[in-house]
Amino acid sequence: MNQSNTAAAMPTLLEKIVAVKKAEVAERSEKIPLAVVEHMLAELNGPSRGFYEHLQKRVERHENAVIAEIKKASPSQGVIRENFSPVEIAQSFERHQAACLSVLTDASFFQGSEVYLEEAREATQLPVIRKDFIIDAYQVYESKAMGADCILLIAACLSQTQMLTFTRLAYDLGMDVLVEVHNLAELDKVAGLPIRMVGINNRDLHTFDVNLTTTFELAAQIPKEILIVTESGIHSREDVELMNTMGIYAFLVGESLMRHDDPGEKLDQLFFNGV
Repeated sequence: MNQSNTAAAMPTLLEKIVAVKKAEVAERSEKIPLAVVEHMLAELNGPSRGFYEHLQKRVERHENAVIAEIKKASPSQGVIRENFSPVEIAQSFERHQAACLSVLTDASFFQGSEVYLEEAREATQLPVIRKDFIIDAYQVYESKAMGADCILLIAACLSQTQMLTFTRLAYDLGMDVLVEVHNLAELDKVAGLPIRMVGINNRDLHTFDVNLTTTFELAAQIPKEILIVTESGIHSREDVELMNTMGIYAFLVGESLMRHDDPGEKLDQLFFNGV
Protein backbone atom coordinates (compact mmCIF):
# COMPACT_ATOMS: atom_id res chain seq x y z
CA MET A 1 0.00 0.00 0.00
CA ASN A 2 1.44 3.41 -0.93
CA GLN A 3 1.80 6.27 1.53
CA SER A 4 -1.21 8.27 0.31
CA ASN A 5 -3.50 5.26 0.61
CA THR A 6 -2.19 4.58 4.10
CA ALA A 7 -2.91 8.15 5.14
CA ALA A 8 -6.39 7.99 3.66
CA ALA A 9 -7.11 4.80 5.58
CA MET A 10 -6.09 6.24 8.94
CA PRO A 11 -9.06 7.34 11.03
CA THR A 12 -9.28 11.03 11.85
CA LEU A 13 -9.40 12.21 15.44
CA LEU A 14 -13.13 12.82 15.10
CA GLU A 15 -13.65 9.26 13.90
CA LYS A 16 -11.65 7.96 16.87
CA ILE A 17 -13.71 10.07 19.27
CA VAL A 18 -16.99 8.80 17.80
CA ALA A 19 -15.82 5.18 18.06
CA VAL A 20 -14.89 5.64 21.72
CA LYS A 21 -18.15 7.48 22.38
CA LYS A 22 -20.21 4.59 20.98
CA ALA A 23 -18.49 2.21 23.38
CA GLU A 24 -18.99 4.62 26.28
CA VAL A 25 -22.70 5.01 25.57
CA ALA A 26 -23.15 1.25 25.38
CA GLU A 27 -21.42 0.84 28.74
CA ARG A 28 -23.27 3.70 30.44
CA SER A 29 -26.69 2.62 29.19
CA GLU A 30 -26.04 -0.89 30.48
CA LYS A 31 -25.11 0.43 33.94
CA ILE A 32 -27.98 2.93 34.08
CA PRO A 33 -30.80 1.86 31.72
CA LEU A 34 -32.79 4.52 29.91
CA ALA A 35 -35.86 3.75 32.02
CA VAL A 36 -33.90 4.75 35.12
CA VAL A 37 -32.73 7.99 33.49
CA GLU A 38 -36.31 8.81 32.51
CA HIS A 39 -37.40 8.20 36.10
CA MET A 40 -34.69 10.61 37.25
CA LEU A 41 -36.06 13.22 34.84
CA ALA A 42 -39.55 12.86 36.28
CA GLU A 43 -38.17 13.88 39.68
CA LEU A 44 -36.30 16.94 38.43
CA ASN A 45 -37.51 20.32 39.57
CA GLY A 46 -36.92 23.73 38.06
CA PRO A 47 -37.33 25.06 34.52
CA SER A 48 -34.68 25.53 31.89
CA ARG A 49 -32.78 28.80 32.22
CA GLY A 50 -33.35 29.76 28.58
CA PHE A 51 -30.03 29.31 26.81
CA TYR A 52 -31.19 30.72 23.47
CA GLU A 53 -33.01 33.64 25.10
CA HIS A 54 -29.92 34.70 27.06
CA LEU A 55 -27.95 34.96 23.83
CA GLN A 56 -30.69 36.44 21.67
CA LYS A 57 -31.45 39.32 24.06
CA ARG A 58 -27.87 40.57 23.77
CA VAL A 59 -27.48 39.92 20.06
CA GLU A 60 -30.64 41.94 19.33
CA ARG A 61 -29.00 44.89 21.11
CA HIS A 62 -25.74 44.35 19.20
CA GLU A 63 -23.99 43.43 22.43
CA ASN A 64 -21.48 40.60 22.68
CA ALA A 65 -23.13 37.41 23.94
CA VAL A 66 -20.44 35.03 25.14
CA ILE A 67 -20.77 31.33 25.86
CA ALA A 68 -17.77 30.98 28.15
CA GLU A 69 -16.32 27.49 28.10
CA ILE A 70 -14.99 25.53 31.06
CA LYS A 71 -12.37 23.25 29.56
CA LYS A 72 -9.43 21.56 31.24
CA ALA A 73 -7.76 19.95 28.22
CA SER A 74 -8.08 19.18 24.52
CA PRO A 75 -6.62 16.55 22.16
CA SER A 76 -4.69 19.18 20.20
CA GLN A 77 -3.33 21.20 23.16
CA GLY A 78 -3.15 18.70 26.01
CA VAL A 79 -3.81 20.14 29.48
CA ILE A 80 -4.85 23.77 29.09
CA ARG A 81 -5.39 24.61 32.74
CA GLU A 82 -3.68 22.85 35.64
CA ASN A 83 -5.39 24.88 38.36
CA PHE A 84 -8.89 23.73 37.47
CA SER A 85 -11.89 24.56 39.65
CA PRO A 86 -15.15 24.51 37.64
CA VAL A 87 -17.02 26.37 40.39
CA GLU A 88 -14.49 29.22 40.66
CA ILE A 89 -14.22 29.50 36.88
CA ALA A 90 -18.00 29.54 36.42
CA GLN A 91 -18.43 32.22 39.08
CA SER A 92 -15.67 34.32 37.53
CA PHE A 93 -17.37 34.09 34.14
CA GLU A 94 -20.69 35.12 35.66
CA ARG A 95 -19.11 38.14 37.38
CA HIS A 96 -17.60 39.26 34.09
CA GLN A 97 -20.76 39.23 31.96
CA ALA A 98 -20.81 35.79 30.33
CA ALA A 99 -24.26 35.14 28.82
CA CYS A 100 -24.03 31.35 29.16
CA LEU A 101 -21.62 28.60 30.14
CA SER A 102 -20.28 25.67 28.14
CA VAL A 103 -18.92 22.68 30.04
CA LEU A 104 -16.93 19.81 28.53
CA THR A 105 -18.23 16.48 29.78
CA ASP A 106 -16.12 14.20 27.58
CA ALA A 107 -13.58 12.45 29.81
CA SER A 108 -11.56 10.41 27.32
CA PHE A 109 -10.27 13.24 25.12
CA PHE A 110 -10.99 16.50 26.99
CA GLN A 111 -10.66 15.41 30.65
CA GLY A 112 -14.19 16.65 31.21
CA SER A 113 -16.91 15.38 33.53
CA GLU A 114 -20.67 15.62 33.98
CA VAL A 115 -19.88 16.56 37.59
CA TYR A 116 -18.20 19.72 36.29
CA LEU A 117 -21.43 20.68 34.53
CA GLU A 118 -23.53 20.03 37.62
CA GLU A 119 -21.15 22.04 39.83
CA ALA A 120 -20.89 24.97 37.42
CA ARG A 121 -24.64 25.24 36.99
CA GLU A 122 -25.31 25.00 40.71
CA ALA A 123 -22.74 27.72 41.43
CA THR A 124 -24.29 30.30 39.05
CA GLN A 125 -27.57 31.47 37.57
CA LEU A 126 -26.34 31.06 33.98
CA PRO A 127 -27.73 28.60 31.41
CA VAL A 128 -25.33 25.77 30.54
CA ILE A 129 -24.68 23.83 27.35
CA ARG A 130 -23.32 20.30 27.56
CA LYS A 131 -20.28 20.18 25.27
CA ASP A 132 -19.80 16.60 24.17
CA PHE A 133 -20.10 14.31 21.17
CA ILE A 134 -23.75 13.31 21.20
CA ILE A 135 -24.38 10.33 18.94
CA ASP A 136 -27.25 8.56 20.72
CA ALA A 137 -30.66 9.52 22.12
CA TYR A 138 -29.53 8.15 25.48
CA GLN A 139 -27.11 11.07 25.78
CA VAL A 140 -29.92 13.57 25.19
CA TYR A 141 -31.89 12.19 28.13
CA GLU A 142 -28.66 12.03 30.12
CA SER A 143 -27.94 15.69 29.36
CA LYS A 144 -31.27 16.75 30.81
CA ALA A 145 -30.70 14.58 33.88
CA MET A 146 -27.38 16.29 34.61
CA GLY A 147 -29.02 19.72 34.36
CA ALA A 148 -28.05 20.93 30.87
CA ASP A 149 -30.13 23.76 29.41
CA CYS A 150 -28.82 23.10 25.91
CA ILE A 151 -27.01 20.37 23.99
CA LEU A 152 -24.47 20.52 21.18
CA LEU A 153 -25.09 18.50 18.03
CA ILE A 154 -22.07 18.23 15.73
CA ALA A 155 -23.09 17.87 12.09
CA ALA A 156 -19.76 16.27 11.18
CA CYS A 157 -20.59 13.11 13.11
CA LEU A 158 -24.39 12.88 12.69
CA SER A 159 -26.83 12.20 9.88
CA GLN A 160 -29.66 14.60 9.13
CA THR A 161 -32.11 12.04 10.52
CA GLN A 162 -30.15 11.78 13.77
CA MET A 163 -30.00 15.55 14.15
CA LEU A 164 -33.74 15.86 13.58
CA THR A 165 -34.49 13.09 16.10
CA PHE A 166 -32.17 14.50 18.76
CA THR A 167 -33.38 18.07 18.20
CA ARG A 168 -37.02 17.14 18.64
CA LEU A 169 -36.19 15.08 21.72
CA ALA A 170 -34.22 17.93 23.26
CA TYR A 171 -37.12 20.32 22.70
CA ASP A 172 -39.54 17.81 24.22
CA LEU A 173 -37.28 17.67 27.30
CA GLY A 174 -37.12 21.46 27.57
CA MET A 175 -33.58 21.98 26.27
CA ASP A 176 -32.23 24.19 23.49
CA VAL A 177 -30.02 22.88 20.69
CA LEU A 178 -26.88 24.38 19.17
CA VAL A 179 -26.03 22.65 15.88
CA GLU A 180 -22.37 22.96 14.91
CA VAL A 181 -21.05 23.08 11.34
CA HIS A 182 -17.66 23.82 9.85
CA ASN A 183 -18.19 23.64 6.08
CA LEU A 184 -20.86 24.13 3.41
CA ALA A 185 -21.62 20.42 3.12
CA GLU A 186 -22.51 20.28 6.81
CA LEU A 187 -24.53 23.48 6.52
CA ASP A 188 -26.53 21.90 3.70
CA LYS A 189 -27.14 18.90 5.95
CA VAL A 190 -28.76 21.02 8.67
CA ALA A 191 -30.97 22.97 6.26
CA GLY A 192 -34.62 22.41 7.11
CA LEU A 193 -34.01 21.34 10.70
CA PRO A 194 -36.26 23.08 13.27
CA ILE A 195 -33.36 24.95 14.88
CA ARG A 196 -32.84 28.48 16.19
CA MET A 197 -29.05 28.46 16.55
CA VAL A 198 -26.11 27.41 14.39
CA GLY A 199 -22.56 27.32 15.68
CA ILE A 200 -19.87 27.85 13.05
CA ASN A 201 -16.67 26.16 14.18
CA ASN A 202 -13.61 27.86 12.73
CA ARG A 203 -11.61 24.76 13.66
CA ASP A 204 -11.70 21.86 11.21
CA LEU A 205 -12.58 18.86 13.38
CA HIS A 206 -10.59 16.52 11.15
CA THR A 207 -7.36 18.52 10.91
CA PHE A 208 -7.83 20.92 13.87
CA ASP A 209 -6.66 23.84 11.69
CA VAL A 210 -8.33 27.19 12.54
CA ASN A 211 -9.51 29.83 10.05
CA LEU A 212 -11.81 32.69 11.09
CA THR A 213 -12.98 33.24 7.51
CA THR A 214 -15.01 30.05 7.91
CA THR A 215 -17.56 32.07 9.90
CA PHE A 216 -17.85 34.76 7.23
CA GLU A 217 -18.22 32.28 4.38
CA LEU A 218 -20.90 30.19 6.09
CA ALA A 219 -22.79 33.02 7.83
CA ALA A 220 -23.71 34.47 4.44
CA GLN A 221 -25.61 31.24 3.66
CA ILE A 222 -27.62 31.11 6.91
CA PRO A 223 -31.15 32.58 7.14
CA LYS A 224 -31.33 35.86 9.07
CA GLU A 225 -33.71 34.44 11.67
CA ILE A 226 -31.08 31.89 12.80
CA LEU A 227 -28.78 33.02 15.62
CA ILE A 228 -25.15 32.47 14.60
CA VAL A 229 -22.50 31.57 17.16
CA THR A 230 -18.87 31.73 16.07
CA GLU A 231 -16.67 29.11 17.74
CA SER A 232 -12.88 28.71 18.10
CA GLY A 233 -9.99 30.95 17.18
CA ILE A 234 -11.04 34.13 19.01
CA HIS A 235 -7.88 35.33 20.77
CA SER A 236 -7.82 39.13 20.53
CA ARG A 237 -10.00 42.21 20.72
CA GLU A 238 -9.34 42.63 16.99
CA ASP A 239 -10.84 39.19 16.32
CA VAL A 240 -13.97 40.19 18.25
CA GLU A 241 -14.30 43.53 16.46
CA LEU A 242 -13.85 41.82 13.10
CA MET A 243 -16.76 39.52 13.90
CA ASN A 244 -18.86 42.48 15.05
CA THR A 245 -18.30 44.29 11.75
CA MET A 246 -19.73 41.22 10.01
CA GLY A 247 -22.81 41.25 12.26
CA ILE A 248 -21.67 38.41 14.53
CA TYR A 249 -22.20 39.04 18.24
CA ALA A 250 -22.50 35.54 19.73
CA PHE A 251 -19.29 33.69 20.61
CA LEU A 252 -18.25 30.39 22.13
CA VAL A 253 -14.78 30.84 23.61
CA GLY A 254 -12.74 28.54 25.80
CA GLU A 255 -9.01 28.11 25.38
CA SER A 256 -8.03 31.79 25.26
CA LEU A 257 -9.93 32.33 28.53
CA MET A 258 -8.75 29.20 30.30
CA ARG A 259 -5.07 30.05 29.82
CA HIS A 260 -5.48 33.29 31.81
CA ASP A 261 -4.94 33.41 35.59
CA ASP A 262 -8.49 34.73 35.98
CA PRO A 263 -10.62 33.48 33.06
CA GLY A 264 -13.36 36.00 33.83
CA GLU A 265 -10.96 38.94 33.65
CA LYS A 266 -9.78 37.73 30.25
CA LEU A 267 -13.41 37.48 29.14
CA ASP A 268 -13.91 41.10 30.18
CA GLN A 269 -10.77 42.22 28.34
CA LEU A 270 -11.71 40.44 25.12
CA PHE A 271 -15.37 41.34 24.90
CA PHE A 272 -16.31 44.14 27.28
CA ASN A 273 -13.38 46.57 27.28
CA GLY A 274 -12.13 45.40 30.66
CA VAL A 275 -8.62 46.48 31.61
